Amino acid sequence: MMASSTISLLPVPPGSPLSLWTTVRSIGAFNATCSFAALWAFVKAVMALRWRLKTTRLRGPPRSSFVYGVSNDLVSSKDSAAMYERWAKEYGVVYVIPRVLGRTRIVLCDPRAIAHFFARDTWTYVQTSFGLTLVEISIGKGLLWSWGESHKRQRKTLTPAFSNAAVRKLASVFYDSAYKVKGVWDTAIDSSNDGNTVIDVQKWMNHISLDTIGIAGFSHDFGSLDGKHTSVTEVFDSFGNNSRPSALGLFIIALAQAFPIVLKMIPTKRTIRAKKLGATMGEISNKLLIRSHQEKDASMKDAEEKSVIGQLIKAEDQDALHLSKEEVVAQMKVLLVAGYETTSISLTWALIELSQHPDVQTRLREELLAFGADPTYDQLKANLPYLDAIVHEILRLHPPVIEAIRLAAADDVIPLSEPVRTASGEMSDSISIAKGSEIMVSVEAINRSFAVWGPDAKKFKPDRWLAEEGISGKSKEVQGYRHLLSFLDGPRTCLGKDFAIAEFKMVLLVLVKNFVFEMRDGPDTEVEVAKGILPRPRVVGEDGNAVPLRVRRYE
Repeated sequence: MMASSTISLLPVPPGSPLSLWTTVRSIGAFNATCSFAALWAFVKAVMALRWRLKTTRLRGPPRSSFVYGVSNDLVSSKDSAAMYERWAKEYGVVYVIPRVLGRTRIVLCDPRAIAHFFARDTWTYVQTSFGLTLVEISIGKGLLWSWGESHKRQRKTLTPAFSNAAVRKLASVFYDSAYKVKGVWDTAIDSSNDGNTVIDVQKWMNHISLDTIGIAGFSHDFGSLDGKHTSVTEVFDSFGNNSRPSALGLFIIALAQAFPIVLKMIPTKRTIRAKKLGATMGEISNKLLIRSHQEKDASMKDAEEKSVIGQLIKAEDQDALHLSKEEVVAQMKVLLVAGYETTSISLTWALIELSQHPDVQTRLREELLAFGADPTYDQLKANLPYLDAIVHEILRLHPPVIEAIRLAAADDVIPLSEPVRTASGEMSDSISIAKGSEIMVSVEAINRSFAVWGPDAKKFKPDRWLAEEGISGKSKEVQGYRHLLSFLDGPRTCLGKDFAIAEFKMVLLVLVKNFVFEMRDGPDTEVEVAKGILPRPRVVGEDGNAVPLRVRRYE
């Protein structure tokens, strides 16, 4: 070993046998590399040819950038949903858009096609490699990452924790969080000179959501409503400080969509934040899991098994539903993100819309005060129709998850409710999809589409949920929850939708009964959508994702 090491360090005379062998070896490596590259190019060419033969040629918008396709147009647009809707009007209910580095994506805007697509989600249609990598970096290999049998198994372990019976028992947790906020806001109003105060409601909705999922899901109080600043709130808030990505950042993301490994190899601000989020939540989840294992004894077993963390611990010991330690921690991270982001976004949008529509706010308050004491979970579902209408109108106009993107894992034929004109000029009532095709549904576009919801589709109109003809025509053809795609549909429909709606209603009920909300700078205050982990509202000109509203006590 020593002799060979010494020889390798000495200069090699030209023409020596060792020099010749080094040259031959380098030429061999070069040839192997060229052969591999040629094979890769051949395979890609065959796949591209197969795709062209198997996929219906569709019309769509022209490529505005050789590198980015129309991706930058969508990113820079203030209303990307309107762009998707405009293209649907021009090219038909199914069309194709050019994407990064010559890639394409098929966009579905037809209710029948969308129902077919979601019914086969997690089997025929799976997460893209880019999506899987991003989820793995930030959350891990849990429910959002898995597909097929693995997804079915993981989902089955969590389902009991989100049943109606389980959510019914959490009503006191939801109300407690809402009343904590009421107490803090009452104090702020009492200390003001004119009976009102300006409050960044988005910050407080974040606190409500985090503490609620902590207590309801893991029997852990993060204490953010009491002023505690934990590591998890810090990393969540850092996503709200995202500025527009640099040209280099956009190129790296574009490259990563073709070669997902780039996300792990080349750091961007967003991937650094995603990794920090994953590490922080992993650390917290591990601590909560260890504590729950230590507290698990005969006297607490039944109570714990009805909670989210109890279901996860139970699944560790079952052969049929066994979850690995990695999967358990990943599920906890999924619940933290979902519990924090989605409900807080919806609550913030609700307070904005009610501030911009004082007549709706007054009518809602009258319904809530007329009912009297805080309703039970069952009363909440059956006895407050206007509250129900407002909640679902917010979910329609402002879905927290704005799109679903999948990869076809097998060839498929998607039926249409109306024929589409193909690139060859023929009319077709179905489209063929080849394995490897990217498919997308813009939840935001479908929820607010003129073609689906009629001429008032863009308006905040809770009454549409109360009138018999309010949900009619194509909106009835949408197969999602209450004819909305806000919780997606099919095997990957949101498992926690009943949890989220109950929390949404109870918190909104307490706040609107006790306070009057107005836009700080008047009813014409401009609100935009800013980057968070998910898109969030922000008052134009504010830092981060701030939504300052003027709040006074209702007398």
